[in-house]
Amino acid sequence: EFSHHAAGTGMRPVAAPVTTPGDDQNAAGFFARTVKMKRWLLMLLCALPMLGQGAGYTQTRYPIVLVHGLFGFDKLLGVDYFYGIPQALTRDGARVYVAQVSATQSSELRGEQLLRQVQQVLAITGADKVNLIGHSHGGPTIRYVASVAPELVASATSVGGVNQGSEIADLVRARVAPGSVAEQLALAAASALSGVISLLSGGSDLPQDPLASLDALTRAGAQRFNQRYPEGLPSQHCGEGPLLADNGVYYFSWSGRGNMTNILDPVDPALALTGSFFHEPNDGLVGVCSSHLGKVIGTAYRMNHLDEVNQSFGIHHLFDTDPVTLYRQHANRLQRLGL
Repeated sequence: EFSHHAAGTGMRPVAAPVTTPGDDQNAAGFFARTVKMKRWLLMLLCALPMLGQGAGYTQTRYPIVLVHGLFGFDKLLGVDYFYGIPQALTRDGARVYVAQVSATQSSELRGEQLLRQVQQVLAITGADKVNLIGHSHGGPTIRYVASVAPELVASATSVGGVNQGSEIADLVRARVAPGSVAEQLALAAASALSGVISLLSGGSDLPQDPLASLDALTRAGAQRFNQRYPEGLPSQHCGEGPLLADNGVYYFSWSGRGNMTNILDPVDPALALTGSFFHEPNDGLVGVCSSHLGKVIGTAYRMNHLDEVNQSFGIHHLFDTDPVTLYRQHANRLQRLGL
């Protein structure tokens, strides 16, 4: 490099200085140190874009517990409900646990199941609290635990949460009258589906009640639940709730507003159909305003209800935020809050 630089200067050559063997050794040592320094600088420059994303970026003070929604599971036939998300969080320091509660049940009963699992996580880890993140019906489920046992919960984050009910649940409840033949047929089908999910995910001992979950997810059912467990809710429609509620728990939420987000995802057409019944922007199953809880991180993401947990199999909008990135950023947000 030096000889090339010298040859290309165009400068008039000068007489070479007289050198001794010691001078040659000093020059060689200087050359070696310079090359080594350049290599270190090059490695540092290459690493700069990764700063803040490396080890420790997702390392929260308290363990993270992920909670699935309606007809959900922790792992089904080897596939995570939160697809690739636990791995992305643990890779940079987070301690992550995935809860398994009833696929179909009331918010309160699911909450009691979750509470027992939270206590188990605390016993295993020795931590004082957990950070709860719930998707869909997992939103009310984590809110129940944060309300009845706030001393065990550092934060509660709702992702596409049914915090004010769903128009789809209202529509189904209106079409399926209590005690009707249609209700019995719907109950049989839902019970069979939830039973298969429980069996394949290893949770066959969990009680299932599709009608209880349906009633919980209607707007009337959500209103009754909210009267008993109001922490973190906005004081006005479609507003923001408190970041830090009176019970000492931090509340957050985010959701998407999109139905057909990727033509390669086989589930998107169904969500486009269900989304057409809403009177507000939605993710196909939950309205944007219904998802609001605590500090609203964002609702403009081009994600449908399954994209929010990186399903199906990681297929999502090609030009919008990667769902996994939101979970990693949120873990870092919790870290910076000392949670």
